[in-house]
Amino acid sequence: MSLSSRSVYLLTLSCFFLVAFGCLLVQAIAQDGASGESALVLPVPDAVASTPEEMKAYSDPLEHTDLAVAMVPIPGGKFIMGSDESETDRNEDEGTLREVQISPFWMGKFEVTWDQYDAWREDIDQLRRKLMSIKAGPRDLAVDGVSKPTEEYTDMSFGMGKGDYPAICMTQHAARVFCEWLSAKTGRYYRLPTEAEWEYACRAGTRTAYSFGDNPADLDQYAWFFDNTDDGYQQVGKKKPNPWGLHDMHGNVAEWVLDQYAADYYGRGGNKVDPLNIPSKLYPRVVRGGGWDDDPEMLRSAARNASSDEWKDQDPQVPRSIWYHTDALSVGFRVVRPFKEPSSEERKAKWDKTAPVQKDPED
Repeated sequence: MSLSSRSVYLLTLSCFFLVAFGCLLVQAIAQDGASGESALVLPVPDAVASTPEEMKAYSDPLEHTDLAVAMVPIPGGKFIMGSDESETDRNEDEGTLREVQISPFWMGKFEVTWDQYDAWREDIDQLRRKLMSIKAGPRDLAVDGVSKPTEEYTDMSFGMGKGDYPAICMTQHAARVFCEWLSAKTGRYYRLPTEAEWEYACRAGTRTAYSFGDNPADLDQYAWFFDNTDDGYQQVGKKKPNPWGLHDMHGNVAEWVLDQYAADYYGRGGNKVDPLNIPSKLYPRVVRGGGWDDDPEMLRSAARNASSDEWKDQDPQVPRSIWYHTDALSVGFRVVRPFKEPSSEERKAKWDKTAPVQKDPED
């Protein structure tokens, strides 16, 4: 082989190895990125579905605790939102009736309990991890970046019980941040339901005043309300579920949804596919389902209630807390997880959008 031929050969061989090394490097980076993303997702086989038909009930563990959030699949479909003028005890803000399309999602089988809420609020999961000398993993580092409420200035359960009792007295902001924490903790996107999703899931295919019928005399089998409670909420899941397996959709505690409250919202028309009245001011916002201190008419599937700054009347702080509603003793929440996870752009433009921005004075 001549000197010039050998030079060409060596140059060609060098180029081949450089290209091959480059391909291997790109592949390694891609695999490392994929493994990094998968490391943020807590493996739960039943939480995985390629199609809506494959959706199953599952429980999402709260890592480093013995707790889990039970989720129930809700099929997508259309329904008539609001109540007919003939419905007993109907309010004007429950119309105009409109048909809306709801995409499939999972919904919490129960209202979020104090045990679950305090795992975030009091950092119990990370304290237990440290006590067990477990090294922080990718999900632990992710939840460290989520805000925590300031210390409560009174017992927010007001002596009614913690543990498996529903968490109460939080602002909508606090409920939203809990969902952010749960998303970071599991690697799956959680949020509050929209008002439309909540009513769709509550009705569970029914058109009656309640998911079990029109007769409030039957309410005692399904709900905790003013007539059957001893001045307080009860442990979740003690009453019969609705047809889709959701407990306490009527009563026990009213539940935050994402929407701004507007009495005339149903009559405005607009988007009828996964509608959301994006919040643009702090009050009023929507809670649904009625609570332990409400009369039967407020527990109807279509009944709406609006938040108020009066829910902070007992708050002694100046400025008042962004985390607590001291006077909302019958307001809690449950979470949803959409089947199709939205992109970061979609979350910013719709699902996570809210104004004004809430900032803790202590930050």
